[in-house]
Amino acid sequence: MILYIAEKPSLGRAVAQALPKPYKNGDGFIELGNGDVVSWCIGHLLEQAEPEAYNPDYKKWNSDHLPIIPESWKLEVKSKTRKQFTTLKKLIKKADVLVNIGDPDREGQLLIDEVINYCGVSKSKIASTQRCLISDLNPASIKKSLANLRNNTDFIPLATSALARARADWLYGLNMTRLCTVQGQKSGFSGVLSIGRVQTPLLGLVVKRDLEIENFVSKPFYELEISLTTEQGFTFKAKWKPSDACQPYMDEENRVLSRKLVENVASRVLNKTGAIANYSDELKKQAPPLPYNLSALQIDAAKLFGLSAKQVLDTCQNLYEKHKLITYPRSDNRYLPADHFKEANQVIAAITSVDGNLTSIANQADTQKKSKTWNDKKVDAHHAIIPTRKKSGATLSATESKVYNLIARQYLMQFLDHFNYRQIQIDSIVEGGLFISKRKEVVKEGWKIALLNSTKSKDSDKEDDNYAKSKMPTLKVGDSVTCTDALILDKNTTPPKRFNDASLLSAMTGISRYVTDPEIRKILRETDGIGTEATRAGIIELLFKRNFLARQGKEIRSTDIGKQLIQALPECVVTPDMTAQWESQLESISQRALRYDHFMTPMVQSLTSLIDEVSQVRFDGLAGKGTKSWVRKKPSTGKRRRRKASA
Repeated sequence: MILYIAEKPSLGRAVAQALPKPYKNGDGFIELGNGDVVSWCIGHLLEQAEPEAYNPDYKKWNSDHLPIIPESWKLEVKSKTRKQFTTLKKLIKKADVLVNIGDPDREGQLLIDEVINYCGVSKSKIASTQRCLISDLNPASIKKSLANLRNNTDFIPLATSALARARADWLYGLNMTRLCTVQGQKSGFSGVLSIGRVQTPLLGLVVKRDLEIENFVSKPFYELEISLTTEQGFTFKAKWKPSDACQPYMDEENRVLSRKLVENVASRVLNKTGAIANYSDELKKQAPPLPYNLSALQIDAAKLFGLSAKQVLDTCQNLYEKHKLITYPRSDNRYLPADHFKEANQVIAAITSVDGNLTSIANQADTQKKSKTWNDKKVDAHHAIIPTRKKSGATLSATESKVYNLIARQYLMQFLDHFNYRQIQIDSIVEGGLFISKRKEVVKEGWKIALLNSTKSKDSDKEDDNYAKSKMPTLKVGDSVTCTDALILDKNTTPPKRFNDASLLSAMTGISRYVTDPEIRKILRETDGIGTEATRAGIIELLFKRNFLARQGKEIRSTDIGKQLIQALPECVVTPDMTAQWESQLESISQRALRYDHFMTPMVQSLTSLIDEVSQVRFDGLAGKGTKSWVRKKPSTGKRRRRKASA
């Protein structure tokens, strides 16, 4: 008998639909027409044992017990799902062959593997276990996945990575939360001071930003913008670039602080003739953006619709499990398998069936075009989030329609032309001063017709990332230009913007921008992030639940409790350096480039040292609202003995 073990009941039922009929529903399983069985977990059926499972004394939170480090790790059956575990255990022992159908990520891999191992399965049965990777819950796609089973042992590094993450997070979160909460109680704070290797640095980013804004002092500075007219009568704007001689009147960011200096330059060049010193005019092509992974989708949905990360994740789960209209949503990948390319016509037909508003865009899609997203080398356990081949059949909520529309647009872009534009720069010299004009002009919209909002500038002369409406004639070096207007721009330095849902998610996915250690930043790719696609939304929500963060309109701000917690803790706890390095190492484990013990051993050593340091911290400021009387004790000269939990 083959036992197919799915991660959730909904996945199990979808798998059964693609296997031999007739089938018979059992209590927690489905018996197939050929005698095989489909059963399921209900998320994690097992959980890390509580500290008191290692030593009854650990039930009471006492800093003298820390650090608690199990010598032999224990898992416990979750009480809420014990019945399903018992059912699954009987089926596992009875089965001849097991098939792991966990979600296609490291947590999904471990979730099934840990149940199989906990049930005491023989080595031979473990060695023969198969792995089925399903990212589309429609029957045809499931049948295809079932026909391409892989050996489950190929995914041991992925499960090991998940195991290392789970144990390290348990060690760090449990020990640090207990220590900080006990220290807070000594200072008169009655709440739980929750600490996590992702949540605390994330809170630290918000606190740092808020403090920068609160302490920001605006300073005036000045720019000079002139209008230059060519001999053919075409007028364009250019900005003055101060020379090195102006440095005494500029700040460290090369902003001019003297209005008198700018006034002098303006009066000197007005109505004077100069010449073009340098002219460049290039035709640029921009390929369509890749299809979405979860974080990219959450960021865009936050910008366009004001949806939180959790709202987007929950909506995607409905579109995936309930409606079967999108592929697996908890993906961190933005590429697609090459064999998906031949399904393009069917997917596009499904898109227009589900969302008629996309018909005009779909009609312009050329399914012979092949963007860079179709790349087997970039696809592993899961791929980008795209629409499935399922056509309309259910009524979607307003939010579901919006999210589906975004996913579909991003997919359609893969079959549209490149976006073409002119990039022009004109350097002009007038009365010895250098004036630079940068300009972009749209040549062909291409894939940008599929964008939900227009990227065209409302101001025809707006520069930077916007595009001018008028077309500039071709110019050349030496052409004469006359300054017909000079405008002094009075500006003030502005503080950084507060975080919102989109920018906070962007910070989590591009964490290297916030890493302070240059050596760690050097080894991290820009795409490395903190947390996973599946956990980021929950981590943000936890910070709100703990009253560390609060919303004001679309802005996310730190509370007084959040600020004082971060200000009291050591730098290594509140900056993302450590957790960014963890994520990099966990990825290395999944790629067979790092061993489990080479990650865990130094992690435990650094945790022990950190507990020594944090045990000297007091949180007096948390006892009185808004006060900042938190202090540190003098560092202890003694060394803390590492306390292990005995099995």
